[in-house]
Amino acid sequence: MKHVFWVFCLVILSACNSKTKQSDYVAVEDFKLQHRDGFVGDSQCMECHKGVYEDWTGSDHDLAMQIANDSTILGDFNDLKTIIDGVSYHFTKADDKFMVHIKEIDGSEVDYEIGYAFGVKPLQQYLIDFDRGRKQVLRVTWDTEKKVWFHQYGGDEIDPHDWLHWTETAQNWNTMCAECHSTNLEKDYDVETDTYNTTYSIINVSCESCHGPAERHVYWAENVQDSTHTENTYIIPGNSQFSQMNMCAPCHARRSRLTEKMIPGTHFEDQYLLSNISNDLYHGDGQIEDEDYVYGSFLQSKMYHEGVKCSDCHDPHTLKIKFPGNAACIQCHGTEYDQPSHHFHERETDGSQCVNCHMTGAVYMGNDFRRDHSFRVPRPDQSVEYGTPNACTQCHQDKSDEWAADQVVDWYGPDRPDHYSDQLLISNKSTISVQERKGLDAFINNLDYPAIARSTVIAGLEISSQEHVEALIKSLDDPSPMVRFNALQKFRNMNPQDRIAIAQKHLNDTTRLVRIGAVQLLTGVDAQALATINQSEFSKARHELETMMFTNADFASGRLQLGDYYLQNNDIDNAITNYRLALKKDSLLIPVYSNLATSYSLKGNAASALNTLNIWLRKEPTAGRAYYLRALLNFELKENDLAVSDLKQAIKLDPQDTRSMYNLATFYFQNKKFSDAEQYILRALKIYPSDQDYQYLLALVYQGQGKMEDSNRIMQSIQASQNNI
Repeated sequence: MKHVFWVFCLVILSACNSKTKQSDYVAVEDFKLQHRDGFVGDSQCMECHKGVYEDWTGSDHDLAMQIANDSTILGDFNDLKTIIDGVSYHFTKADDKFMVHIKEIDGSEVDYEIGYAFGVKPLQQYLIDFDRGRKQVLRVTWDTEKKVWFHQYGGDEIDPHDWLHWTETAQNWNTMCAECHSTNLEKDYDVETDTYNTTYSIINVSCESCHGPAERHVYWAENVQDSTHTENTYIIPGNSQFSQMNMCAPCHARRSRLTEKMIPGTHFEDQYLLSNISNDLYHGDGQIEDEDYVYGSFLQSKMYHEGVKCSDCHDPHTLKIKFPGNAACIQCHGTEYDQPSHHFHERETDGSQCVNCHMTGAVYMGNDFRRDHSFRVPRPDQSVEYGTPNACTQCHQDKSDEWAADQVVDWYGPDRPDHYSDQLLISNKSTISVQERKGLDAFINNLDYPAIARSTVIAGLEISSQEHVEALIKSLDDPSPMVRFNALQKFRNMNPQDRIAIAQKHLNDTTRLVRIGAVQLLTGVDAQALATINQSEFSKARHELETMMFTNADFASGRLQLGDYYLQNNDIDNAITNYRLALKKDSLLIPVYSNLATSYSLKGNAASALNTLNIWLRKEPTAGRAYYLRALLNFELKENDLAVSDLKQAIKLDPQDTRSMYNLATFYFQNKKFSDAEQYILRALKIYPSDQDYQYLLALVYQGQGKMEDSNRIMQSIQASQNNI
């Protein structure tokens, strides 16, 4: 059928070509674009691709974003008043304008005009134009199925100055939404003025969002007359798994930007850094918890590793599931899996549906149920040991995880197939045995396991032996850019010489993400020490790193990252500026306080450093690190009693805080309180017995106590260890 289609196209193109004079012919490569970036719009596509255009019309992509009018706004604006979570709303329509009057929990009242409809089912959101080029997404949302207004983050009273409030960064269209709801979007964020000049070629997710700019394709279809341009090479095909992942994943993934704008069809890791299977997004075994937009789950699956692609199950234009019920699964797995002998449930019941056991889901945004695309076998035994969810008790809510685990053993026997989730769960344990750590070091380099799982384990590993280093060095040559990048991150705290040696091998990596990871190792290294590396490669990678940081500077976390970059390069003033902007965007971004206080301290501004730490402690009274940093500052200010009190509080809050123990022991040693010094340094050594700084201080304490034999023994041990390195 495919061959018939192409013959048909060639016949039509021959007819079109016959209308063009040979003297008018211009090679496709020389054709000068008339449209912005070559994006021509859907009407051009429709002329030749009417069938798929009709399929796409009315889809979630087509209706991703629309100008507000009678046909696009689905919510009730007929003089409706309602109060949700303490916020009062009055929805009205006048002179073709859709208005909402809002009275916030702080008593402030404002009228807003709806500018755009955003999405269509099962909920529709609304955009409002704000200052500085911003568009903000209303918190109050229309449930298109129940026909009612509701709140995302339902039940929470959100202060108008909170980062999560709909007028703040968390609900900013330019930053959080725009790129994936419109075609050829340019955010155009100005770092200096904190303003936007965001534009797009087409308001919704059009044909060219996935297939790329079509102007040369249209010219090819209408004008090509020679035999060298018979293949359609001027539009992105979506036939292979690789091309589909690069089409779909950019918008269906939790990720960070590496570049200024999304270029359709570009390799994912040349544009984005995918989020790992972190505990803030996933359960410990990799099941979805927060929104992951599918890609992070799909990469975990056997389906992905067997070459399954999105269009095997989803129509890429209607976005609907291709087959009803279990038919989508049976097309590959066979009818033997659609039997009670496999699933142990009666036919045509919920328990007999493949997705209910292998694609459990969660509700996001208040009413949007989405399924987990890791396609996993239920593991209630892991639920028993680690508290992770499982499909069995999610359905049988009156039963226990132990009951479900026993049922699985009865049905399928005592042995569970090897699965990467076992290693993910081990890597999350607070205490890992020597044998378990050896297993993790082997896991990160075993290509039989998903790259996203291996990169996640790498990100969480501590380096405390040469064996650990060797395992990570091996992973620097992994086929997966994500693994290589995460492995590079583990060397950022090593000495400059080792960082240079590792980085220079990866500055010319084929993937942008890895080049950025390599140049991050060189941030803050003295310029003279960098003279031996390839300066052209270094300059290119550093530019890519800076592009990534400035591109993400409209996020609070992006400002934090930019502040860190300036701090590492000893540009303290710019570091302080960006840390303060980060807190202005999100006052609850806790890591900023530590770095801002450090920056103030480096500038000699002890008062501002102390004030920053005090603000942090008011927001997070249990932050042991804040007490530790305040103690160091109090020592500088000669407030020794306050410093000692803060160190003791830090240890109380975090009994593993050996830094505070070491500093407290040092203070006592310097003040000849040898017994107190011994007490605290022994506590630190119990946690990290091989730390030579701790060992050396204990030797000095013994020396001060007159225990010369014990002191000499420790000194000799340290010397022997150094000689063996």
